[in-house]
Amino acid sequence: MLKKSSNKNLNSAALVKLKEAAVENEKMIYALLETSEEGLSENTVKDRLKIYGKNEIATQKAPSWVKQFAHSFFNPFNYILACIATISLFIDAILVPPSEKDFSTSIIISVMLLFSTVLRFIQEFRSNKAAEALKKMVKTSCLTKRKFNESKEIEITEIVPGDIIILSAGDMVPADCRILKSKDLFISESILTGEALPVEKNALPIKDAKDRNPLSLQNICFMGTNVVSGSAIVVVANTGIFTYFGSISRSLATKRPETTFDIGVNKVSYLLIRFMLIMTPIIFLINGLVKGDWMQALLFAIAVAVGLTPEMLPMIVTANLAKGAVNMSKKKVIVKRLNAIQNIGAMDILCTDKTGTLTLDKIVLETHLNVRGIEDDEVLKWGYLNSFHQTGLKNLLDQAVLDHAEVHNLMRADEMYQKVDEIPFDFERRRMSVVLNTSTGKHLMICKGAVEEMLPLCQYALDPGEDHSLHIENDNSVPLDDVMKQKIIRMSEKLNAEGQRVLLIAIREFDGDHPLNYSVADENSLTLTGFMGFLDPAKPSAEPSIKALHKLGVEVKVVTGDNDIVAKKICHDVGIPINTIMLGDELEHMSDDELRKDMDLYSVFAKVSPLQKQRIVKILRSKGHTVGFMGDGINDAAAIKEADVGISVDTGADIAKESADIILLEKDLMVLRSGVIYGRRTFGNIVKYIKMTASSNFGNMFSMIGASALLPFLPMLPLQILTQNLLYDVSQSSIPWDTMDKDFLEKPKKWDAGSIKKFMLYIGPLSSIFDYVTFAVLFFIFKANTPEQQGLFQTGWFVEGLLSQTLIVHIIRTKKIPFIQSWAATPVVALTSLIMLIGILIPFTPMALYLKMQPLPLSYFPYLIGILTGYCVLTQFVKQWFIRKFGQWL
Repeated sequence: MLKKSSNKNLNSAALVKLKEAAVENEKMIYALLETSEEGLSENTVKDRLKIYGKNEIATQKAPSWVKQFAHSFFNPFNYILACIATISLFIDAILVPPSEKDFSTSIIISVMLLFSTVLRFIQEFRSNKAAEALKKMVKTSCLTKRKFNESKEIEITEIVPGDIIILSAGDMVPADCRILKSKDLFISESILTGEALPVEKNALPIKDAKDRNPLSLQNICFMGTNVVSGSAIVVVANTGIFTYFGSISRSLATKRPETTFDIGVNKVSYLLIRFMLIMTPIIFLINGLVKGDWMQALLFAIAVAVGLTPEMLPMIVTANLAKGAVNMSKKKVIVKRLNAIQNIGAMDILCTDKTGTLTLDKIVLETHLNVRGIEDDEVLKWGYLNSFHQTGLKNLLDQAVLDHAEVHNLMRADEMYQKVDEIPFDFERRRMSVVLNTSTGKHLMICKGAVEEMLPLCQYALDPGEDHSLHIENDNSVPLDDVMKQKIIRMSEKLNAEGQRVLLIAIREFDGDHPLNYSVADENSLTLTGFMGFLDPAKPSAEPSIKALHKLGVEVKVVTGDNDIVAKKICHDVGIPINTIMLGDELEHMSDDELRKDMDLYSVFAKVSPLQKQRIVKILRSKGHTVGFMGDGINDAAAIKEADVGISVDTGADIAKESADIILLEKDLMVLRSGVIYGRRTFGNIVKYIKMTASSNFGNMFSMIGASALLPFLPMLPLQILTQNLLYDVSQSSIPWDTMDKDFLEKPKKWDAGSIKKFMLYIGPLSSIFDYVTFAVLFFIFKANTPEQQGLFQTGWFVEGLLSQTLIVHIIRTKKIPFIQSWAATPVVALTSLIMLIGILIPFTPMALYLKMQPLPLSYFPYLIGILTGYCVLTQFVKQWFIRKFGQWL
């Protein structure tokens, strides 16, 4: 009895069954699948539906807007801010008398929190679409043969293993099936492989099937593919999630892996949170022990915790990403998931399918050569007459010939040549012929087909000459000897090596009174006229795009279901270095460790399956690469989802677009280059904010600890700290509009918590030096050294702290000399200048009373200018030393 395999080995068991079916002959297949030529009985069908379930595939439904909104809130800093807002609400508004209630702190924090969450939610909600693409099947029923019944249409969902299905042109294959009988069967597998041309299928057993890639098995047809021509009787081997297609969809229904952005931002977040959790209790204890007022110490510690928390980080990150998304949309790039913007900037490897990305995704007639290997329009004319007059399936090659409409106009193919007979294509002959009535009254047979099938039928070769007529008597005909045949084979192999599909064109004249019952027997003693070579050519924009990506430090690897010869040719044309090519069959027999070890050696992966594409991406990511994958078919969807940044196009399959983070409105890598630059600019601006804030906060804590221990009063009141922090944060809100230095954009950028830690340790304490200078000036020169004079001290440090934090933005934002070698963007200059002006004026306004400040004496400002100048100069010198020592800045 057929048994349902365990979930653990579900795919491998289904694959084994499929390969076993490919090996066996028809009689053994019936035994293997426990069925018969008459099909299954209704009772057996019911039993198997219970075992295997309906013939459906797994999909992942989009979450509700409520869940999406909640997900927008989930990040470590939002949790900390929510806790601080809650504690502040209790201490400032709930546990105090009505006259002392103060909601300002909790309101300010809540607004920041809500703004960040809503901004992210709106941007991502707009882009998300329901993941129902896999259910959109063109046809929902198929012609099925069952015991004691005539063949009838059965719902695809009711098909079970062992069912006998009758396929004809236009049908979608309803499950993974073994072909029992076939006639001229062509299946389009582009949905799985990306290969443009239909694949020939037959019923012959394949003895080495167990060692081959399942997609290379000619007697197996897969769920979701389409019958282009011919007919077949097939038996169902696997259904639903057991199918090849189903295994792809099942992998898409799982949780998306963490990207480098997720991992990096979490590391940075936890670094800053750990720092805050260590420093805040220390300050609380010092203040409580020195001053004895534990409630005041707690309020001060909470204010410090808010000051230490980069509460604007979620908002700055989201605003940067949203700004990047808007900019990218102007470049015809739609961002579905905001985090993908940073990931595309960090991307150091781009895996891309060949078809449509590097190529035109259109078969064209690349060459038409005579037997001497010279481009010859007469060969094109013979080929055009054949394609124009045939009534059978006009495939992509015929269409490529017929695209040469100028030949039709020149020859008047429908007026001058009347078709009198046709010998259709079949897979045994691999050729087809048309017979035309010419103006001389003779019959002209034009035959085209594969080189190995055509060459034995040719006795002569035509030297067409330079006339524009197709009259054979005007051209020279020479015997086709073995030497010339070898030359023809070599020329054909050369064209094959260039990735071209080659057909030979041959002709034969018959008397006009020949009976109109031409047959295969008449396809002999032919005269060879030449070759036609077909290719999906490289896009003109592909080569400059690849060069541009290489200049940005992005390595391009081609991962395709197409064959290695075509892939190699296209890579050569577009400038992708061909180190080593790996085929899907080789990959299948390698362990993950072996693959990981040799992965960097390969630039091209050919004839790979969808799940192998996913595996390639996974291995690359495990080596520390940030990987992008660009594709547009169902065969690409699993790899798109596995990648750090999944890229599809608006003309791609629904499932590919659903899996993608970014959708290109133009299938062009040059558009992607713009995305990479925007990604790096966005990431650079995020890192600016983190390093500015982290180093500033670290320096402030040294100042706070010293001032708390040495002064008989608080160095700054909690409300003053929050106000200073709010003003500083407002000045930072312009960062998304800032530019980045050109050299920063030239290499991939990743999150580096270690770099931020070094930055904090070396740059942060510099501000403390000048804070202590400010303390000394206020304490000794202006005598602000008693509780009665604490207002002057607090005001002086408030202004100095705000101005130093805001001014230092211009030094940290670039590795160059600010205002001389590099200017910030206008919004940054304007907003930081405005905040500095507001900071200076606050003590002289009515707000000073509310904030318990007092006007500063004018004599304080020369000292302030000297302190700020010293701070900027020292920071610039330390910056140059830091760059020399560590080789980086931002």
